[in-house]
Amino acid sequence: MNKKYNKFEKVGVILVLMMALLQGFYAIFSMIDPVAFSNVRGTELFSVMDSDWVKIYGSRTLFITLLLGYLLYVRNYTALMWSALFGTVMPITDGLLAYEAQAPLKVVIKHVATIVFLLVVFFVFIAATRKQPQ
Repeated sequence: MNKKYNKFEKVGVILVLMMALLQGFYAIFSMIDPVAFSNVRGTELFSVMDSDWVKIYGSRTLFITLLLGYLLYVRNYTALMWSALFGTVMPITDGLLAYEAQAPLKVVIKHVATIVFLLVVFFVFIAATRKQPQ
């Protein structure tokens, strides 16, 4: 089967691949150095003893990475579309937590940029999943 992919599918695949790779990096980084990772995310730890919570974050992030990878592999664009929209919950929460923790403005902006990125992915997959005229 030699299916021709439209431009929105190609863009969507590239965006999700970038997202999955970044999430995979975050998962590994959070497990290797929880203190440094929490600082990068804008919510530094008050005690190194709390680093297990960062590792819990890492395990969930790894799950998300694997799930995105699988959905990308099977080309389930509808599930990827909704995952992107529902995934905005995380950077919204992260951004609010970083803001409340008085993280540098660039950290909060990074979370806002993530929200925008996920919304772009959502709309790209809306376009990619539209029925194409035969």
